[in-house]
Amino acid sequence: MPAIAESLAEWAHGYEPDAEDLALARRSLLDTVAVTLAARDHPVSALAAELPDAARWATVGHVLDFDDLHIESTTHISAVIVPAVLAAGGDARAYLAGAGVMARLGTLLGWSHYAAGWHATCTAGAPAAAVAAGVAWGLTPRQLATAMALAVPGASGVQAAFGTHSKSLQVGFAAEAGVRAARLARAGATADPRAVDAWLKLVGAEGGAPQAGGPAVPGGLAIKMFPCCYAMQRPIAALRALRAECGPDDVTAVRVTTPGATIHPLIHDAPDTGLEGKFSLPYAVATALLDDFPGFEAFTDDAVGRPEVRRLMAAVETERTEGGGGLLDGEAVLAVTLADGRVLRSALSYPPGSPQRPPTEAELVEKFAACGSDVPALLKDTTWESARALLLAELPGKAPA
Repeated sequence: MPAIAESLAEWAHGYEPDAEDLALARRSLLDTVAVTLAARDHPVSALAAELPDAARWATVGHVLDFDDLHIESTTHISAVIVPAVLAAGGDARAYLAGAGVMARLGTLLGWSHYAAGWHATCTAGAPAAAVAAGVAWGLTPRQLATAMALAVPGASGVQAAFGTHSKSLQVGFAAEAGVRAARLARAGATADPRAVDAWLKLVGAEGGAPQAGGPAVPGGLAIKMFPCCYAMQRPIAALRALRAECGPDDVTAVRVTTPGATIHPLIHDAPDTGLEGKFSLPYAVATALLDDFPGFEAFTDDAVGRPEVRRLMAAVETERTEGGGGLLDGEAVLAVTLADGRVLRSALSYPPGSPQRPPTEAELVEKFAACGSDVPALLKDTTWESARALLLAELPGKAPA
């Protein structure tokens, strides 16, 4: 029986994308470049300036938490794979090969891996980035499997980083680890592909064989409509449906009932910073009630520190129901109690932008415009080659001091 790395390498090397795959790759490119440009002035952008291209672009592209997500593997595929492909001078096929490996590896790791506290975007991302860069450079299946094994030391990241600069930085480290591994494999470095099997076992993978058929990215990708953790997308959308019936001053209590798994990443019950607010269920409730649209301005330190935010967060009660093994399991049910005694209810299974409710062209245009007044023009007629030139111009690196 071939090693998992060998099976995935053969799949990636031989994969021929269809029109649907290519459409997903283009949407992923545009979405990732847009959210990366949106963070040009973020403090993390300055911190990442000395990192290599893949690490720099992945770090900046992930810091706003506005990038896409693969629900089944709980991984931010494009934040890792797009920068790796661009750094290696690749194209849509290299993206789809890397994205497909990341989706399959992340699915093998399973919910138990994520629930244990691993950041699956990093653990699945490093070997997948190696495949993406390797396909861009024309590596053989054997070299691709070797590159995956060489990326294993960089396949690490933890959820304890959520709400800090470390979260986006470790995503950048994963992307760069993959590119570095592919470069070493191309140069003739050796490694045993069975190292990937051993690593999967050590980090608690649920087992099985990787999916061989189907689209490049099984299940598709979820596009975020709000710049925060995906676990907040559903409660925000559910609560916004009630805004026409109440104002924030009318609310005395909010009860959120949802499977515990769906809010697992929301580790900050009393956030003090904008980054912590991106991983807070109480803040999801507060911003959904207070802000006309929970955009970038809703996730600043000043926004999180508003007195009215503090009052509303204190009014939130959470009931975690049993079962579930994913961010969109079951449904989120919200009960909002008003000062006059009325109770308003809202329930939601799939938020806007999820694969079950894909974004419309108009919604994507609106999202890109929110990423910067110049972003729609910069993205016009974007190709993989021009996207690399654009990021080099907008987010240039600098030599270490």
